[in-house]
Amino acid sequence: MSESGPGFIIRRARTGDVQRIQELVEPLVQRRILLGKETVTFYEAVQEFRVAEDADGRLIGCGALHVMWSDLGEVRTLAVSDEWLGKGVGRSLLGRLEADARELGLDRLFCLTFEVGFFARNGFVDMGAETVDPQLYAELVRSHDEGVAEFLDLARVKPNTLGNTRMLKRL
Repeated sequence: MSESGPGFIIRRARTGDVQRIQELVEPLVQRRILLGKETVTFYEAVQEFRVAEDADGRLIGCGALHVMWSDLGEVRTLAVSDEWLGKGVGRSLLGRLEADARELGLDRLFCLTFEVGFFARNGFVDMGAETVDPQLYAELVRSHDEGVAEFLDLARVKPNTLGNTRMLKRL
């Protein structure tokens, strides 16, 4: 299933997209907006990604949905090429990830971001010191996933989260 916006389509990522996804993300890693990931990590998560491509088939954006719990997912690695910023690509990718989340039965979406304005305009709110109930915390804290640790605001990921805002959206 693909969807389109003005001059682009959104589709499920394929393994052949991984190199271009890395190229889209790298400038944001260099600017310390996103955390860098190893190539193998992108391949392991390729099924979580949606990509935007222009009319010439060039990847111009990407984003991933990672399931964290029965009702909770995380928007990860949302990136748009500089020349396509402000043209609805990020909003369209986020909308597709939210639709994917609903299809999976998720009720909440989490993100850790410097782009507070973008996510706020799209219905996310600052979590502040919000935490989960102790029983769920006990389950989630067992995860080796860095995104779960960031959601829980664990001390071991504080260097990754400095300056970021933990945001949540109820679907």
